[in-house]
Amino acid sequence: MLLKRLFVTGGTGFFGKSMLDYRLRHPEWEWAKAEWVVLSRSPKRFIEENPKLANQSGVSFVAGDIRDFAFPEGNFDAIIHAATSAVTTLSDDEMTSVILDGVRRIVEFAKAAQCKTALFTSSGAVYGPSTEPASEDDGCYPTTAYGKGKLAAEKFLIDSGLDVKIARCFAFVGPYLPRTLHFAIGNFIQNCLDGSPIVINGDGTPLRSYLYSDDLVEWLFAVLAHGVARRAYNVGSDCAISIKDLAFAVREALGSSSEIRIIGADVLGASNVYIPNVDRIKRELDVDMKIDLRDSILKTVEGQ
Repeated sequence: MLLKRLFVTGGTGFFGKSMLDYRLRHPEWEWAKAEWVVLSRSPKRFIEENPKLANQSGVSFVAGDIRDFAFPEGNFDAIIHAATSAVTTLSDDEMTSVILDGVRRIVEFAKAAQCKTALFTSSGAVYGPSTEPASEDDGCYPTTAYGKGKLAAEKFLIDSGLDVKIARCFAFVGPYLPRTLHFAIGNFIQNCLDGSPIVINGDGTPLRSYLYSDDLVEWLFAVLAHGVARRAYNVGSDCAISIKDLAFAVREALGSSSEIRIIGADVLGASNVYIPNVDRIKRELDVDMKIDLRDSILKTVEGQ
């Protein structure tokens, strides 16, 4: 895929920082040779806080909200739309607005920029609660505003006529993952670095999996370049681990002595599972997980 100009939304969040960091460390990468235009609510603050990521040759920023940003001039070859926050502090109405009004604006921009190809970062939340790894062929029964909004956005983009590729993203770890929000692995890492107790509010049985940010970037660009239009691909690790075992794995990897406290009552029945079946993306796009969980934890702390 010959690419000259790429427009990235959400370029200053976890996904965006991970992509910019990968670009910086891989100048020989075909995507690093393209011009990147990155949308941010506050480019000035991002540039001040992340000078190495921001001051790359071929990277520029435009200011604006995803719902009403002013279109940058010129045509674009591709769009990566990753602008939706996954933080749970947003109201349901605001979350829905950011997702749905955001995709509407992206479709308007794509038409104005004569861009026919886009990647939409959806979420595993579209499947809803599950007791098994989720496959793209499974039904979608989301229960949160975030999951419902993502599913509605998928449908809107598919109906828009845009050559959109859909990445249903699960859970990740990497240097730019916030460590003080609601991401368990980020919290556990910070607890170990601080020497504070790791507190598990539930019973520790829910199953999760984590893909490292470099693998995430490679998988996302594989979907953009080679994915089938209007087709969903799960993106994430299929290596399941319970929250309890994750706490011990983080502590062991970092050589920490932090106490692990499980304060929730035992829950009878099947565990809550948030894990993707990734057979489709591995088979069709020839990607694989290169970095295991232990190395992912270490690389997250090392910052590379």
